[in-house]
Amino acid sequence: MTEAMTERSHKDAEQRLLDDLRAEFPAFRIVSKRGDRLSRVIDRALRVLSLGGQTSYLTRYRTVIGDTLYVPDDWYRAPAVDRLICLRHERVHLRQRRRYGMLGMSFAYLFLPLPIGLAWCRARMEWEAYEETLRATAEHLGDDALSDPALKATMLERFVGPDYLWMWPFPGAIERWFDDAVTRIRATRSSG
Repeated sequence: MTEAMTERSHKDAEQRLLDDLRAEFPAFRIVSKRGDRLSRVIDRALRVLSLGGQTSYLTRYRTVIGDTLYVPDDWYRAPAVDRLICLRHERVHLRQRRRYGMLGMSFAYLFLPLPIGLAWCRARMEWEAYEETLRATAEHLGDDALSDPALKATMLERFVGPDYLWMWPFPGAIERWFDDAVTRIRATRSSG
């Protein structure tokens, strides 16, 4: 399959997923972080809380709040497969919000048991979403993509570093979670 054909198939899959998301969450929308007041407030708060460690919230991260996916400027320039994988991750958060309610999820995600350092609820919710990221990665980029050491290193840093305010600062636990998730995904893919 040529690279252009792959991009086309990823764009088609992205559009199908967007259609599914809008059917499941009728108020779902995508909004640019540029110029968004809430995004600027969150960015400032993260810079302060992370002691300057999280400086790319507006330019690198995609964030679901309520039914809205807030995206950086490069969203539509990114390869369709990247958007597709991200949408799969964010759909998990949309479903978590529906399961726990907006207030319940927000409180647990932001404060339990601590907002910084030991954010077990945030870590649990992100483990669930990042497992979907890994599943989507395998489905759209192949099982070999799961063996990329950079993928594991990036995920490890997200959990133990300032990106999510050191939500679970135990590298060994994150490495075990990652390895177990990859094993589960590969087992499911090989059996089905």
